[in-house]
Amino acid sequence: MAALFAGRLLVANRERDEVETERELGRALDNKVLLLYFGSARCPRCRRFAPLLRDFFLRLTDQRHVERASQLGLVYVSRDETEEQQSAFLRTMPRRWLAVPFGDAFKRELELRFAVSEVPAVVVLKPSGEVITGNAVEEIQRLGPACFRSWQEAAELVDRNFLLAEDFDNWTRRSITDPIRRLKYKLDKKKNKERKEEGEESS
Repeated sequence: MAALFAGRLLVANRERDEVETERELGRALDNKVLLLYFGSARCPRCRRFAPLLRDFFLRLTDQRHVERASQLGLVYVSRDETEEQQSAFLRTMPRRWLAVPFGDAFKRELELRFAVSEVPAVVVLKPSGEVITGNAVEEIQRLGPACFRSWQEAAELVDRNFLLAEDFDNWTRRSITDPIRRLKYKLDKKKNKERKEEGEESS
């Protein structure tokens, strides 16, 4: 997903840090479902939706709500009229959010690319950049954090938290589900060995 922002600057929502290197972008966005939130602080509908989106994001990523953060990233693409409006809005939002810098023409490119004609809009993307949902505002309002599961399945994310250490060291990925199959095989093999040992003991 970092490829979408290759050669671009993103602003981290913590003391206005810039996230610009490939490594930083990769750490922030790779292997995650990405939300592009198009909004404006002056838009009444956005003001009503933003607290809901904030709560939605925190319930999936904040350790005060979940034991392990979901593979979810968010980039704010604002239609704010001033940089002060954008900054003031971001100060009320989660620190893990990123933002396209104010005044960056890339915001217009994103609007055209994803056919965003009104705000609020939340475009949901796979790590590959493929669109899962063109505008998930109503889905988030209706289902809350529960809708993330369907996005995760659609994105075919590899949950690296479930891989064993040796899988990382020797991982030559044949497909996105290959490490999961390897882990299942390893567990099945262990179970078969235990059953065999139990059979020998009983005989």
